[in-house]
Amino acid sequence: MKKKKVYLSLSADNIHHGHINVISKASSMGDLTIGLLTEEAILSKKRLPLLTFEQRKKIITNIKGVKKVIPQNEWDDTVNIKKIRPDIVVHGDDWKYGLEKDLRIKVIKCLKTIGSKLIEVPHAKDAHSFNIHHEMNKDLRFSVTPDRRRSSLKRLLSLKKFLIFIEAHSPLSALLVEKISIIQNKKEKYFDGFWSSSLTDSTLFGRPDTEALDISFRLSNIDKIFDVTSKPLIMDIDTGGKLEHLKMKINSIEKLGISAVIMEDKTGSKKNSLFEDTSNQVQEDPDIFAKKINFVKKNQMTNDFMVFARIESFILNKGLIDAMNRAKKYVKAGVDGIMIHSKSKDPKEILKFAKAFRKFNKKIPLVSVPSTYNHVTEKNLQDNGFNIVIYANQLLRASYYTMSKVAKEILVNSRAKESDKNLISIKEIVNLIP
Repeated sequence: MKKKKVYLSLSADNIHHGHINVISKASSMGDLTIGLLTEEAILSKKRLPLLTFEQRKKIITNIKGVKKVIPQNEWDDTVNIKKIRPDIVVHGDDWKYGLEKDLRIKVIKCLKTIGSKLIEVPHAKDAHSFNIHHEMNKDLRFSVTPDRRRSSLKRLLSLKKFLIFIEAHSPLSALLVEKISIIQNKKEKYFDGFWSSSLTDSTLFGRPDTEALDISFRLSNIDKIFDVTSKPLIMDIDTGGKLEHLKMKINSIEKLGISAVIMEDKTGSKKNSLFEDTSNQVQEDPDIFAKKINFVKKNQMTNDFMVFARIESFILNKGLIDAMNRAKKYVKAGVDGIMIHSKSKDPKEILKFAKAFRKFNKKIPLVSVPSTYNHVTEKNLQDNGFNIVIYANQLLRASYYTMSKVAKEILVNSRAKESDKNLISIKEIVNLIP
């Protein structure tokens, strides 16, 4: 008697007893084909999987009862179901609720048209992948290796059209960024990674933003952030400093698991670009800066590490032609991405740059940091060719504002009761830390 064709879709990022239970029951019904969700499919609804498609495929292929593993290129199971026309589709019953509720209805309708049957296997309540992640983090058993974290930015850029990064100046702020998410348009929206800003780090340690804070302080802080998080981090390294020190600096950054650095094309004493008076700030000769980029690229240790050039032409009122001239030289030197900076309250000049740059190069990632032109939307940036937006200092500014307000309220009222409206509860702060 011919065996029935059975289809089961899985993301299988963390194989646990719930997966094994569903696979075992599905394989007992006939010849089991696993539709393994690709990274693109998972990212369309959820976060970047820890393991690549090939890594997950190797694991699933070697599970008893699995006859075949095929890619499922979309979140929608019906695409593969229509192709292979299985007799039975198996799924855990946990999809009756949450993000997959509508998909379940669509699958049921599809199966009716081809005369197939849906069998839902009770899903162990303690076996949901979200719960597994949560418990691993809670017990501090979960850790991301430097190699895996470093490579995740390149993976994300190859899979997603647009990434959202935000500054994290402490382990606590990073933990908040790691956890926070919303459901928007039936998809989970979250921050893709962290930005380590020289401005926020300097401010945190009570130093001016003039490269006065030794990089060892910043790397130590990032190391503590990495202890409690899993997302990739892009680091602001100002001008990069002297060439003779740069190789050692970059190698230390790379070893820690940092995915990328952004290096600005200025020279001399470091001054924050958003100062009103930039008359004493000097932009580096583009050929010299291109050599600096090339030096870093030649001396990095892994292919996963990325170097972005920050172009300061608009900051110093040199215009679009100068910015494009520099961008072309930096691309030729081997740069992995371009950040175009502006202190204008209007995004027109950075959008013009993006349009001009995309005529020259379609692939190199473009980064926007909308600190002054903060009314620009992520969609507008994406539509104009940007790949990454960085919210560079908002969390530190918010924390200082609130701390200042609460401190004044306590002084005014000679007690803390009035400040409670601006505070999370003691219970929340205790439960915040895994």
